Amino acid sequence: MTAFTLPGFDLPAFIRATLDEDLGRGLPGGGHDVTSESVIPAEARFSGAMDTRDPIIVAGLPIAEAFFIALDPAMEIEILIGEGERVPAGTDLMRLTGNARAMLTAERSALNTVQHLSGIATMTRAYVDAMQGHATLLDTRKTIPGLRHLEKYATRMGGAQNHRMGLWDAAMIKDNHVLVAGGVAEAVRRARAAGVKDIICEVDSASQIELALAAGASHLLLDNMSLEELRESVAMIAGRVPCEASGGVRLDTIAAIAATGVTYVSVGRLTQSAQAADIGLDFTPL
Repeated sequence: MTAFTLPGFDLPAFIRATLDEDLGRGLPGGGHDVTSESVIPAEARFSGAMDTRDPIIVAGLPIAEAFFIALDPAMEIEILIGEGERVPAGTDLMRLTGNARAMLTAERSALNTVQHLSGIATMTRAYVDAMQGHATLLDTRKTIPGLRHLEKYATRMGGAQNHRMGLWDAAMIKDNHVLVAGGVAEAVRRARAAGVKDIICEVDSASQIELALAAGASHLLLDNMSLEELRESVAMIAGRVPCEASGGVRLDTIAAIAATGVTYVSVGRLTQSAQAADIGLDFTPL
């Protein structure tokens, strides 16, 4: 089985919970695949091929493999494409041979995962390509609850860099924090006084930039600024800290935004709005 680990992500627990959900484990009458058990003989064997009907950036194949192995440890699986690779429509991604019931029971969970993660990786690569080498693409915390580690893994496969993984690894001071603290400078000062090392501060006008920097911000998020405002802000910051353009970024606007000189461009839709890739799995009885 292909080794797959992500810091903070429990793959066996994810596989178990996902399969339990599909099988209805713990519910009255649940705990089994009623269709496969009633239609497919217990000893039947299948060979199968997972292929993509779309051109995609691949993500999630080792996780799909883990679903099948969980139900048939003896299943023979060959992953044909590396994670993060770009492939055309019609490409075979994985071949497998094993117990037919196990394949059918794991099929939907495996496909859902690869379709979702490859969709994210594919959209991410489109944004990276559109940036034409300017700036670095960041994802956000706009992820499906429980899937953040996987979705942020998929953005990395697409060529982005992860922003904060959660609320714990950096402070991000936004408008509501500023409102309660009484101003940008005071909000940043409080975070610095609390011993926070990485302090991202959102600014929505050039007038807040020097206040945030003087108070100790280590990263500025330039929120919903026009191209001219971004260029002016980049000039004011003058490389003292990284700066990030954020807010309403689309595929047709990101090239111009990235070219303003910002360090990063963050895009929530990478994980919030990516369309699942069209990936199928065809079986042949043995």
